[in-house]
Amino acid sequence: MHDIVFYAAFAWMTVLLVIGVAAVIRLRSTAGRILALDTVTLILVALLVLYADANRSSYYMDAALVLSLLAFAATLALARYHGERKIF
Repeated sequence: MHDIVFYAAFAWMTVLLVIGVAAVIRLRSTAGRILALDTVTLILVALLVLYADANRSSYYMDAALVLSLLAFAATLALARYHGERKIF
């Protein structure tokens, strides 16, 4: 049962990743692209967590944590730059 749920979740996250990348490419507005790029990074974090559970390795969890923190900081910086044309 665990394998079925794992493969279904992995397939669903892969489909969502493809849709998110297509959204980053196709969207015209900068705010929409920032949001879509943040969504893509969150999907990548979810895929890393699934992969860490499948391999029983904590290294992928560490990578997921670092990626989520970097994505959060990048999203804040991009949103501030988009809104006020300055980062700090």
